[in-house]
Amino acid sequence: MRAVVFALALGLAAPAFAQESSCAVAQSDPSKLSHVDAVADYRSVLQLCKNGTGATQIAIRQMRLGGEAALLVADAETLQTRLEKAACWTCRDAEESELADTRFSHAIAKSAQAPGLAKRGFLENAGLTRGSGAGAFLTADLCPSSHPLDRAFLETLAPHTPIALSISGLWLTHHFDDYRWLLERRASGALDILWTDHSYHHQFTKGEPFDHNFLLTPGVDADEEILDTERLLIANGQTPSLFFRFPGLISSAPLMQAARKHHLIALGADAWLALQQKPKAGSIVLVHVNGNEPLGLKIFARDERDGKMPAPLRALVEAPD
Repeated sequence: MRAVVFALALGLAAPAFAQESSCAVAQSDPSKLSHVDAVADYRSVLQLCKNGTGATQIAIRQMRLGGEAALLVADAETLQTRLEKAACWTCRDAEESELADTRFSHAIAKSAQAPGLAKRGFLENAGLTRGSGAGAFLTADLCPSSHPLDRAFLETLAPHTPIALSISGLWLTHHFDDYRWLLERRASGALDILWTDHSYHHQFTKGEPFDHNFLLTPGVDADEEILDTERLLIANGQTPSLFFRFPGLISSAPLMQAARKHHLIALGADAWLALQQKPKAGSIVLVHVNGNEPLGLKIFARDERDGKMPAPLRALVEAPD
């Protein structure tokens, strides 16, 4: 219903992705790592766009790919993103108030207002931590690591299992063979991957207090951390989602607003398995598949075996209200 109201208010057709395939930016699995600079003039926007068939989308990023203008667009109701040639769309700048009745706007605003646990100088686990309905939402982090990808765990998941992979830029640049393996699993249908931004460098200093650690490390540019990870993903053949997970699940009020400014849904978790948090219906489950946290993977396997993991595992885009 919100989609219809949104479209009628703009005098446009209801949101859809039904458009000519020639308008989609051609993406292919890379044979070698592409540098972040392959995506030029990258910036956040908020625009309402209409194409020749009357379909409408929200553009959240502008860029140039191979010299051609392109857009990262989002569906206002499904929250799905895709890369499109800018020439196929007629866009105008929008105010957030114009989108207030969309699921897109509700999800971003609600996650920004979810404070998590307020600690001295920082927030812990702020943002979206659970969805509604049955089942659970499997998320797995790819923080920088000296260990290889936990391929054996991923191979135990049923075909087409939806999984949101929170990827850091440094993980991708140092584990390109593992990244290519993930793309192959996705292409075969073994995994249904949604790419979640997890910052580029994922700063962490052991023993440093959390109010001076992770993205709160002095001198860190949160905008660059967010946008450069998206650029790297695009440069290497993938499409960023609307979700952003703070490293360590540590943030602050200004960092939460930074995510909102870039039209992203801050992602937490209410079942970080390695911390012995128990999943329940609607849980956003957190494990690490970067080789750093085998305990969480063992707990996931045990819970699935014992029927304690809520089923079915659902796509993360279904979690926001």
